[in-house]
Amino acid sequence: MHFRSGDTRRRLQVVFVVSTLLFLAVIGRVVFLQTAGSESLLAAGKAQRVSESVLVAERGTIFARDGGELALSVSSSTLWANPKLVVDPSGASSVLATMLHLSTEKQQSLLDSFTTKDKSFVYIARQIDDDLAATVLALDLPGVALLHENRRIMPSGEVGRSVLGLTDIDGVGLAGIELQYNELLTGRNGERVREHDKDGRSIPGSGATTIEPVPGDDLVLTLERSLQFQVEQALLARVEELSAFGGTVIVMDSATGEIYAIANVQRTPVAADGTGGDVEVTSGNLAAVEPFEPGSVAKVFSLAGVVDAGVANPDTSIDVPGYIIYDKGTAWEERINDAAPHDLQPMTLRDIIVNSSNIGTVLLTQQLGYERYGAYLEAFGFGQKTELGFPDESAGIWHPPSEWQGTERVNPAYGYGYSATSLQLVAAVNTVANGGVYVAPKLLKATLGANGEINETDPSPTHEVISPASAATMTGLMTDVVCYGTGKLAQLPGMSVAGKTGTAYKENDGSYGEDGNRKYRATFVGFFPAQAPRVTILVTIDEPDPTSHDRFGGTAAAPLFTTVATAAIHELLITPPANDAGCPAG
Repeated sequence: MHFRSGDTRRRLQVVFVVSTLLFLAVIGRVVFLQTAGSESLLAAGKAQRVSESVLVAERGTIFARDGGELALSVSSSTLWANPKLVVDPSGASSVLATMLHLSTEKQQSLLDSFTTKDKSFVYIARQIDDDLAATVLALDLPGVALLHENRRIMPSGEVGRSVLGLTDIDGVGLAGIELQYNELLTGRNGERVREHDKDGRSIPGSGATTIEPVPGDDLVLTLERSLQFQVEQALLARVEELSAFGGTVIVMDSATGEIYAIANVQRTPVAADGTGGDVEVTSGNLAAVEPFEPGSVAKVFSLAGVVDAGVANPDTSIDVPGYIIYDKGTAWEERINDAAPHDLQPMTLRDIIVNSSNIGTVLLTQQLGYERYGAYLEAFGFGQKTELGFPDESAGIWHPPSEWQGTERVNPAYGYGYSATSLQLVAAVNTVANGGVYVAPKLLKATLGANGEINETDPSPTHEVISPASAATMTGLMTDVVCYGTGKLAQLPGMSVAGKTGTAYKENDGSYGEDGNRKYRATFVGFFPAQAPRVTILVTIDEPDPTSHDRFGGTAAAPLFTTVATAAIHELLITPPANDAGCPAG
């Protein structure tokens, strides 16, 4: 083969051009890596030699008013790993899964993380037994480490459970007080950053950067811990005794609205195998979220409006029939019966409330006018949430008076046609105890900052509903209910009590049922000492045995009021005024 001399020159030129281009490419790459591309290289290098760990902030403690701890965080063992330091991904994930009884899915997740090594922190097992964690650490698996996490516990047992709520495993509030004040309770996490070699050993002279965590604020609730426990136990026993479905009790300071105790219990469903049916403290605060028709307790508000508007006084007498038929001959015909059968008879306002007359209350309230009466109910707090701000709190079921039609204009007078929560109901009755001034319920007494500073919360909002004179009149009438009427079983030895019973039929699928298949809600709300109130208490029993005589407000709820009131007298050191001896003997 013969080559011409010009071919050699051409080949040299091609080689030169190619070499020049390659050289320029190398120079360009070097320049890029030292300038624009340097950040990614630095980041990659840092990722290989730097570990970052979170220093979890301690969640604030929730205290009772006496300083007892209701909910707090305690240290627990959590195993984690830095996948970049794991030398045997398959072996490590298998050993960990076996020792910690991890699921197949969790084992595969660990294997993926250990293999890809794109993270510097993964959880292995959280909040486990300390001894088990120590056993795993003794294996000295590269990349596996221990940290102490905060686990939420209730050191007083189930006391206040339905109010406190709960958190998830990360300490984030999910319900109740834990959710409502999650932002206050949650601290600010810290961070520790350190440099290490490929074997995980700290690099001498590199040091570590630490940002200390800041704990969350502590909360001081208005709950009185011992009283809360006694109330829960008494309610559990009473619901069991009555074969009832559930119940609620609220104990509230009459002047400040501070809640000393709030208990909710309910019977668990019965399973197909016959298990269940036990009465337990609920995880939800039914007192705030579950509305019901109040029944005859509502007569307190009806007759308070009548008295306050000057329509009648305690001695005003009217003729009261045994029943009234409304919208006769129409599709909306409705017969309203009195609480007890009777012929047409004269009754004073005092007789009407003492004997809990439905018809007498309706006739007097009609003289007030339904729109004016509706305005009184709204002033008592119905149709709107309380200032408590509890998560998922209900405003009840309420329609403005301007929309009422037919018997909707008379049913509210004796406690039907609208629904209210236990919180709304106790605050409304407490208005009478507080001299005619509504005071909102309150659960948070103070906060304690990380710096130790105590911050008292603002007093509860208030507004006047009825005059002091009207409140005094109603107090006298409600005292007679306990001494001479339907509330006799709520009497306290040597101390006056003012209260009102309520027995409501429960609506079910649009009907209240007929005799023999009805369901009841039995309620008593009262305060004492009647002439100088310290405490207002609501007791409501949901679905007591419908065949028992103890299904009424005066027989199901009033006796439990006496039990709770006695406990409150002892725990809160309540004494009656010098001239208060309770109901007259006999």
